[in-house]
Amino acid sequence: MLQKKAIVEKERRHFTATVSGLDDEARGIVCLDDRTVYIDGVLPGEEVTFYRLRKRQGKIQGRAVEIMAASPQRVSPACHKAGICGGCRLQHLDYASQLAFKEGVLRRWLGEYPKLHPRQWLPVLTAEPFAYRRRARLSVRYYQRDDEMRVGFRSRYGGYVLALEHCPVLEGRVARLLPSLHELIHGMSCRERIPQVEVSVGDDETALVVRHLIPLSDGDRQALCDYGQRHGLSIYVQAKGPDTCFRLFPHEAGKLAYRLSEHDIEIHFSPIDFIQVNAGVNSLMIAQALDMLAPEKDDVVLDLFCGLGNFSLPLARSCARVAGVDFSEALIQRARLNARHNGIANVEFLQADLSEGASGVLWEQHRPDKVMLDPARSGAFEILRHMPDGGPRRIVYVSCNPETLARDAACLVNEKGYDLTHAGLIDMFPHTSHIESMLVFDKS
Repeated sequence: MLQKKAIVEKERRHFTATVSGLDDEARGIVCLDDRTVYIDGVLPGEEVTFYRLRKRQGKIQGRAVEIMAASPQRVSPACHKAGICGGCRLQHLDYASQLAFKEGVLRRWLGEYPKLHPRQWLPVLTAEPFAYRRRARLSVRYYQRDDEMRVGFRSRYGGYVLALEHCPVLEGRVARLLPSLHELIHGMSCRERIPQVEVSVGDDETALVVRHLIPLSDGDRQALCDYGQRHGLSIYVQAKGPDTCFRLFPHEAGKLAYRLSEHDIEIHFSPIDFIQVNAGVNSLMIAQALDMLAPEKDDVVLDLFCGLGNFSLPLARSCARVAGVDFSEALIQRARLNARHNGIANVEFLQADLSEGASGVLWEQHRPDKVMLDPARSGAFEILRHMPDGGPRRIVYVSCNPETLARDAACLVNEKGYDLTHAGLIDMFPHTSHIESMLVFDKS
């Protein structure tokens, strides 16, 4: 039983305990009166003084007051708001230990099911751990009492918006804009009705999407155009849903795109499209996926949850035919444009909801030799469950949720007769608890 002591200070009851480990969200775990308390910003083995904060989602939250004995893995965060900003949870942990923690979570989830022991663990895919984030949604809030405009990420405590003057994980072209963004929105007549600004960085163009809940005045529109011209930005505005997003400045069509040079491919995207946020890691991930899938010249490959064609288009350079499928009609339309832009004719893109109703038809229609999977956090259980017994020879599964990944892997191994041959961590989001990974399955 851990030793603890209670201290009354400023009407809060403080406790001291030793951190026994980290949960999947990188919060420290301590025991208090036979109850588990979860504390941000602490590390295993550290003796910490803390107080109980609240109960959230069935878990007792705590907040550290003082680190009595620090871990040797503790480092000084690059951002002075790292302890409270909801954007990062792990800047206080040295980078090698971050990777070990994330791989440990992945291993633990795979261990929850029988036979999910890969023959080989792949090296962790990493790139520059700072200034990597080329896509972000920044919250905006005007605090009338203090006449203060805040643009940044939300706090992990209470959800209020932090005013960020600097962010070390945002791509440099965006990070430099933060101080001037505060000034821009503060000067707009509808500043109280702007909830967020989305940022998207391509290789040659940077775009801002200003979300507004009431119509913009002519003065506001002009201020946005002037800002775009001063900083060399494309400015978009969005009043309601995604279909209301349109370019305000400049009037001529832009070139928001990223290149996959090793495959001679350029992928165009809209500023509200999903793209992989880490360009360096994305290139490594594509290379590893193609290496693991090993497409041959006569192969038919099915790319499920294909998005803009991030995997489909490079795959099409190496096989007979690729069918890319996604639930989003908008993404499918842009994927088709990307195929034409790159002169790739042996790929087709199809819209389907990838649920139980569509999955059986897809397998029958395409009869793929190999499959590429990159689903959302909810995973791909329905589509895999309806895969026929004589399924593809190999499946490469990229996941952003180890829990649903393990569930789907168990379906493939224990129900569909596949062997789990490789597994590896992909550090798409350094300094966060987000875990991306890749698994490879071969037909037994």
